[in-house]
Amino acid sequence: MRHLLRRIKNKLKRMLHPTPQNTVTPEESLPAYHTPHLVEGIDSLIKRQITTIDFNGAYFTISGTAYFEKFPEKDEEKIVKSLILTKDGSDDIEIPLVNQKIENPHFPMAGYKGTANFSVINKGKPLEPGQYEIKIQLKQYLSDGWLIERTSVGKILDCTHDLSYITNMTNYSAKKNTQYRLIFKYNFAANSLEIDSSVLSEINPLENELDADFVLESPLMRPLKRRVLGWAYRWYSLLPVNRHKISFVSDSRTSISGNFEFIYQELLKRHSDFKISFYLKPSIKAKKSWHEIFVLAKAFATSRYILLDDFYPLIYPLSIRHNADLIQVWHAVGAFKTFGYSRVGMPGGPKLDSLNHKNYTKALVSSKHIADKYAEGFGIPEKNIVTTGIPRTDIFFDKAYQADVHQRLQEELPFIKGKKVILFAPTFRGNGQQSAYYPFEDINFNKIYEALHKDYVFLLKIHPFVQNQPNISYKYADFYHDVSDFREINDLLMVADELITDYSSVCFEYALLKRPMIFFAPDLTEYMQKRSFYFNYLDFIPGALAETTDELIARIKNPQLDRKKLDSFVNYFFDQPDGHATARFVDNLENGFDDENSHLAQADDDHTPDGKVIPHWGKMQ
Repeated sequence: MRHLLRRIKNKLKRMLHPTPQNTVTPEESLPAYHTPHLVEGIDSLIKRQITTIDFNGAYFTISGTAYFEKFPEKDEEKIVKSLILTKDGSDDIEIPLVNQKIENPHFPMAGYKGTANFSVINKGKPLEPGQYEIKIQLKQYLSDGWLIERTSVGKILDCTHDLSYITNMTNYSAKKNTQYRLIFKYNFAANSLEIDSSVLSEINPLENELDADFVLESPLMRPLKRRVLGWAYRWYSLLPVNRHKISFVSDSRTSISGNFEFIYQELLKRHSDFKISFYLKPSIKAKKSWHEIFVLAKAFATSRYILLDDFYPLIYPLSIRHNADLIQVWHAVGAFKTFGYSRVGMPGGPKLDSLNHKNYTKALVSSKHIADKYAEGFGIPEKNIVTTGIPRTDIFFDKAYQADVHQRLQEELPFIKGKKVILFAPTFRGNGQQSAYYPFEDINFNKIYEALHKDYVFLLKIHPFVQNQPNISYKYADFYHDVSDFREINDLLMVADELITDYSSVCFEYALLKRPMIFFAPDLTEYMQKRSFYFNYLDFIPGALAETTDELIARIKNPQLDRKKLDSFVNYFFDQPDGHATARFVDNLENGFDDENSHLAQADDDHTPDGKVIPHWGKMQ
């Protein structure tokens, strides 16, 4: 009887005090998070307002307030705010918001701020085409479970009309570059925000000739010409190696610059009896005629030294003759982000059975401490690593050259006069030349201009692989200057008061000047997952870290220089920082790398006695 009375009492209690439909037990809270019916029947409205909303390319920032009017809460752990992108027939996309404290005694944690990059919002890719509504979601823990509500974003402070914003974004890959258009529409009457994403174009970068100033090689001809070059190379290998012949070969430059220039000038200064030839192309995509294929094959087969300064696919399938050297002088200094076979298993990394790089008989580095990194990256024995230093760094010890550069650049770049010079020189994102881009939306160029334009100029030296361009207003032309086509970045380093970079090896050369560096890395976590480094990034960088535009501005205004760390950095990555790296390397060329190939004296002695360069084709069309 007592049991029956208790059951009747509990039933009456439930009838008089029903459990609200908008609450769930803690055990049910996580699955219920995405259950639509939970947002119905809420008896506590969300009070909300947008304080600021801003667009910078595909980068979106927002701040405001949102709270349940009937449930004051001071514990931020019990409040979760987010923006939800909803589209019919697709899964929701959530943008987490960060709680912000405000001056309100009942709702102190009602504030929020958040960011979203729509160019990578879809698992690293742009927002898929379609129409989306952006809602704000508030999730608050009550005594008996989570209360969840979604509603429109609310009113924008001081806004009295509809708003719209249009921008483009591009997704880069080796086979397809897709350009999207985003249209953001704010409806004042409905307090709602919508996004319309659509595809503008899809371009195969290997077939795109619109921006090329050279003739592109047909994808069908590339493997055929590679095969023919291999046959021709074996044929020309019947000839003796010319112990006085040096071939400079590159598929990433059309001028004699960088390490090539320093080595060549040193050879001329010594009145060397080497016969010197240059085989230069602007890109691995540039067309090579059949005549050029046979000229290359003969040069590869008969040169004592073949010097490369970058990736060169045509030569990797060849077996270098035992009395010759294929030397990679590389275009970078030090070891920072992983490259080559250090990236096996990573996105865009090589396959273990690839032939790329593995036939180098020598590779040039700046320090014994990174010899193992280059050996691993190139897939060659560590004994093939030459630690004589990097020729292009010699100018950092030449005071007369530096003075000349300062004077010359004051004339070539007159806008730097009387200003502090900021040089922005980041590396590219993507897996290689075909998919390279830079996420310019991570930088608010407007903010930087307003904060710095009176005292500074901002030079942009963008990596040559980068396919997209920064969206900078013409109003800022007196502050931002694109020097990406400037011939030699090291000359720009000479006049820079501060360097902004990220994961680029340019930091090694700039460290020799002992000036402040800022490492702007808003995508550090993502980059570490995709690319990785040889050293712990935060311990490695010889300068200040900035992850937002506001932090970047603060670091520029208040430059930091840890002289002790900078000295240690230079001493670790440069065995002999003395300005004589070129001379040491050419010494090795002249003595056959300690006469390890002394039998070459019996080889063909065909050369030019005055050491004049033989430009077999220079810039080929």
